Amino acid sequence: MRLCFLVEEHYRHDGMPNEVIGQLTAWGHRVDVVRPGGSLLRMTEAVDTGAHDAWVLKTVSGGPGLTLLEAAAAAGLTTVNDARSIRGVRDKALAAAIGRGRGLPLPPTYAVARPELLREIPAAEYPLVVKPADGSSGRAVHLVSSPERLETLLPALAGEGMLIAQPYVPNSGTDIKVYAVGGELFATERCSPLHPDPSVRERRVPLSAEVAAIAAQVGSVYGLDLYGVDVLLGPDGPVVVDVNDFPSFRQVPDAAARVARAVLDLARADGPAAAAAPATLPYTLPLSIPAQAPAQIAAAAGDAK
Repeated sequence: MRLCFLVEEHYRHDGMPNEVIGQLTAWGHRVDVVRPGGSLLRMTEAVDTGAHDAWVLKTVSGGPGLTLLEAAAAAGLTTVNDARSIRGVRDKALAAAIGRGRGLPLPPTYAVARPELLREIPAAEYPLVVKPADGSSGRAVHLVSSPERLETLLPALAGEGMLIAQPYVPNSGTDIKVYAVGGELFATERCSPLHPDPSVRERRVPLSAEVAAIAAQVGSVYGLDLYGVDVLLGPDGPVVVDVNDFPSFRQVPDAAARVARAVLDLARADGPAAAAAPATLPYTLPLSIPAQAPAQIAAAAGDAK
């Protein structure tokens, strides 16, 4: 098969997706790499409808890669994940509206176009978690203890674009990250970005039936096939606090091979719409965690190693 990977500069040397590209190439597939954030894109000719079996996106939120992926989807090409589904989770305000409306346990969410409008949130809702609606990788996430604290943060929030604010969910200081790949779910525990603790290392943990059901529902609600879900175990039960398309898949055993197989399966099935996640996904918890060796890929579009 011939695949096109859209890879932002931020992920130029990351294991994901470089190891996946290396695995696909080793299996004899052709992988072209386009770096939309570091290239002049001639959009009127960017999508060749006969050149690739599927397009795969690994970019930061707000980057130009999603625009190119949407152009491929508009031309009727297969994308992994579905381009509309990616847009639905990268806009965190939109994701909150979709998720709450479909019964996912998300916290109440406010959205504002200007940070000073956060002043209108009732004091009873504090403490708040405030972050950019298009944020990723923990960028500009703030725990705001009071309206007075908000006032001191307003200058730092300026320029972040649309913001969302959610009441803080009391928790132990760690998040549960659930990765979905190839119809399986894998759970890890890691330090919360709101409670940084260098002594807390990310590790595989057992996946409860309750959290597994929520993670599977996330795939169904948003139409995602490869994704990650951040879950907090709050006093009233699990709460979904973030959803990511094509995450890092850290601690997933044989992650590169698993993701590569999933990409091929979705491409052969003519896209995520034809291979939509079922309402309940099977999940496994293998005990071994093999080390992953970093792989490098060429910078120029069209090259893969």
